[in-house]
Amino acid sequence: MSNHVKLYGWDAKPRDPSVVLGGKKNIKDPEPQTIASTKLPDTPLAKSVLEYAKKELSTETFNHSMRVYYYGTAIHTQQFPDWRFTDETYLLACLLHDIGTTDKNISATNMSFEFYGGLLALELLSKDLHAPIEQAESVAEAVIRHQDIGETGKITTIGLLLQLATIFDNMGGHEELVHKDTIENVTRHFPRNKWSSCFAATIRKENGLKPWAHTTALGEEDFPNGVLNNKLMEPYDK
Repeated sequence: MSNHVKLYGWDAKPRDPSVVLGGKKNIKDPEPQTIASTKLPDTPLAKSVLEYAKKELSTETFNHSMRVYYYGTAIHTQQFPDWRFTDETYLLACLLHDIGTTDKNISATNMSFEFYGGLLALELLSKDLHAPIEQAESVAEAVIRHQDIGETGKITTIGLLLQLATIFDNMGGHEELVHKDTIENVTRHFPRNKWSSCFAATIRKENGLKPWAHTTALGEEDFPNGVLNNKLMEPYDK
């Protein structure tokens, strides 16, 4: 296996989560994992993208992106510890996965927000911040495919983890992968601030502006309604 595959999460995984879970709800019962016990990368690249995300994203979307990082890290360390990639690469993907949903970016293109977001991520990382191209492309691929949910084919390791963590935060999917105490700790540091209604409104805005948008593949009504009916996160959605 080449070094960039291990460093930047290019290893191929089945796109169907039930396959990597072996048909079970989880590999092991989750344990509490706090923000204090979870390493947040502090490399110059990570710091630059963190500042960029704070500047460009709304508070609600930034908090969601950070929750996705901490939930995904808990899933990785507890359920799939053999998955190989740098924490920095996963953080970059989390911080940039919804960059295409900002008011400025969602109306700047006819492209679906994930695809445009992937291009923005690639340009930011490779041209502006001079990240290794293999890392920049891994992040862009994950951003583009983070709503590419399905049961056939393969996806990168970073891409699959990003899918699992975003579905968990947005819809309460795969709730057996993360301990309830972890949710309480993470939402205390990065409040949801009515994220369910906020994100559902973004979905409807994207589909209204772009009736061809890839988001419609998840169900023009089923997806936003599923977000609004996130029972797992309802107690924290305030």
